[in-house]
Amino acid sequence: MKKILKWLSIGFLLGLAAGFMAGIIVFPYLFPPPPVNEVVENKEQKEVLATAEFIHVNPDDPIHYGKGRATLYGDLLHLEADFEVGPGPKYHVYLVPEAEITADSKVGEMMFVDLGRLKAFSGSQNYLIPPGINLENYQSVVIWCEQFNVLISTARIELSNGKESTESATDNSITPGD
Repeated sequence: MKKILKWLSIGFLLGLAAGFMAGIIVFPYLFPPPPVNEVVENKEQKEVLATAEFIHVNPDDPIHYGKGRATLYGDLLHLEADFEVGPGPKYHVYLVPEAEITADSKVGEMMFVDLGRLKAFSGSQNYLIPPGINLENYQSVVIWCEQFNVLISTARIELSNGKESTESATDNSITPGD
């Protein structure tokens, strides 16, 4: 009888742990945050420094995708209303100095500026760019899953002034807050 209770207890604990892990993974799919519709205040007074368009990095992966546009102002990254990514846990918005970001890139190990946690999987969203960040030093906006170290989507930054951005960024993993 003791042996049966021991195995039932072990099975219960393993089932509980497996259910908890499955819940963490499945939760964003079942209960995604509502779309966000943030606007850029005083838009007509802000200068557009760059634009970017998100791409589906690995078309063979139906889960990790992104699409839509972003506009970069001096102090703000604005994801446009057409922005959308596949759901998942703990997505963050990064500025990365590399231009060619692939599914094999180790973004978490690169130099980057963390603009914060993604607010929603779709809709227009604003992220403050910390003071002192020179957009000419960054070539990509990246949506990165910190929990599983997976690239979700990337957008190459196209500067509005015609200058090419450089890869000589001196900032390293600046996190203004989650």
